[in-house]
Amino acid sequence: MEVNVKKNAINPLKKVIVIGSGFAGLSVATSLADKGFEVTILEKNTIPGGRARVFEADGFKFDMGPSWYWMPDVFETYFAKFGKKPSDYYNLVRLDPSYAVIFDKDTAVNIPAGVENLKQLFESIESGSGERLEAFLAQASYKYDVGMNKFVWKPSRSITEFLSLKLLYDLGRMDVLQSFASHVRKFFKDPKLLQLMEFPILFLGATPENTPAMYSLMNYAEISMGTWYPMGGMHEIVKGMVALAEEKGVKILLNQNVTQIIPPAHEGTTRITTTTDTFEADIVVAGADYHHVDTQLLGENRNYSDSYWDKRTLAPSSLLYYLGVNKRVAKLLHHNLFFDEDFKQHAFEIYTQPQWPSKPLFYVSAPSKTDPSVAPEGCENLFILIPVAPDLTNDTEEVRERYYAMVMERLEAYVGEPIRPHVVYKRTYAHRDFMSDYNAFKGNAYGLANTLLQTAFLKPTLKSKKIKNLFYTGQLTVPGPGVPPSLISGLVVADEVAEEFT
Repeated sequence: MEVNVKKNAINPLKKVIVIGSGFAGLSVATSLADKGFEVTILEKNTIPGGRARVFEADGFKFDMGPSWYWMPDVFETYFAKFGKKPSDYYNLVRLDPSYAVIFDKDTAVNIPAGVENLKQLFESIESGSGERLEAFLAQASYKYDVGMNKFVWKPSRSITEFLSLKLLYDLGRMDVLQSFASHVRKFFKDPKLLQLMEFPILFLGATPENTPAMYSLMNYAEISMGTWYPMGGMHEIVKGMVALAEEKGVKILLNQNVTQIIPPAHEGTTRITTTTDTFEADIVVAGADYHHVDTQLLGENRNYSDSYWDKRTLAPSSLLYYLGVNKRVAKLLHHNLFFDEDFKQHAFEIYTQPQWPSKPLFYVSAPSKTDPSVAPEGCENLFILIPVAPDLTNDTEEVRERYYAMVMERLEAYVGEPIRPHVVYKRTYAHRDFMSDYNAFKGNAYGLANTLLQTAFLKPTLKSKKIKNLFYTGQLTVPGPGVPPSLISGLVVADEVAEEFT
């Protein structure tokens, strides 16, 4: 009697350990469980989510990390892979205005939702720029389609993945050799419009002069697809992903700080030790900080030398303030970008000559403008972020207080009312916290900068060169930093694991 066996059927006894429960860790774990693996996540902290953790204090609920919900199609694609929708887990609302850009205490521009409304705004600032915005977005749309639907799904383990004639044709139209700064200046001249267009590039971890023009796809995502907010906060995404993971059978163990990965001498399972336990696995996926895993957990089995890591260009770190205010602040929107000082000087102090900034730009999120659940009635929940260079020393309370006074003085000048006397809760967070909580390389907040020489197969590889059952996922490998890329990273790595271990 002939028995039909499903091709590539997975041995259900294959055990996978995923280190870290950030977006990439949850993504790879859920996908592998869906493919038939037995998956356990080991999370260092007391709650899942990585940088997207949440905490509550004095009636306020603070998202600790990501606060922008862009590229909704990526989230839809993610949940759809498991027969679900984002709305099964959280309720999205589109912000309109999307955000405010403050140029000085008397000048601010509210960015409206929708291309037609934005064209009118641009036209009011620079004659002819409305039509040029449409032309810019037509190019950016192509880059988004190719970049987000083709390139980011490549595991990038070899340059040969990109050598098809169609991909080479697409790559030729992606403007990878032109800087974003020179590209955007072909369309706009007004300094305010240039700042508006260059703002999304800040999330990529390099100056517009050092970022490939292909990343105008970020403008397309922001302008054409909108800025959204999950009611209850960004951690609601994590809660939805955790619920889905557990539906698929993933086991999530908290307070498990991994201290060593010990591969088998020949065949057999890999041992993973934590501060309290020892685990065995057929496959290990590191969703924790790649540099930390590579240099601290593997001994002689590391992928890269210290000199390799020191030559990587990192995205910025952040100096953060979580504030509970016992009154409403009328003039603020949900998202507020303070471009009231010299951007080039701040960028120089982040990227060219790293130092604590002299007059930093900063960002203020007030989610209580949209969501009453994150603050007591009549109060405001404020999240303030200053981009700063990674690997800065002297991250002291005195330094944090100096910058607090600096940004609060400018914030109060803009809103026209005192805020500091009404702050009833305050917490700060910077380099030493990123290193302590996430083992973040040089205290970075976002991962590797998306420079040309750190794109695709030029990023740290997703597969160990020495341990055949060890893989990496997250913001220090492909496709790069940010929440949507991290989701994609997990799915890509899961496919690579399944291909090799079926």
